[in-house]
Amino acid sequence: MDKPQEEQEVEKKIGQLQNRQKILLNKKRSEEHRARTHRLIGRGALLESVFPAVMEMEGEEVKAFLIALSRLPGASAAPDEARKTEDGGSA
Repeated sequence: MDKPQEEQEVEKKIGQLQNRQKILLNKKRSEEHRARTHRLIGRGALLESVFPAVMEMEGEEVKAFLIALSRLPGASAAPDEARKTEDGGSA
């Protein structure tokens, strides 16, 4: 009870397409991971350039420092003001 040749070819093609899908999904995840890593490294470098003291801090100390900064008066408006300045508007 062999399957007809055409059915075997279709099943083979389905398997090839499923494998190709897995390869493409892995490639997409890898590219997303690479982009995230690049973004995190860039932001970490900016943090260290603006606040050199964080280079000597451990992770939890940096977190506490950033939380303390976020609680300063006007901190919640700072990101909006920075975007306006960057977009060429008046701060």
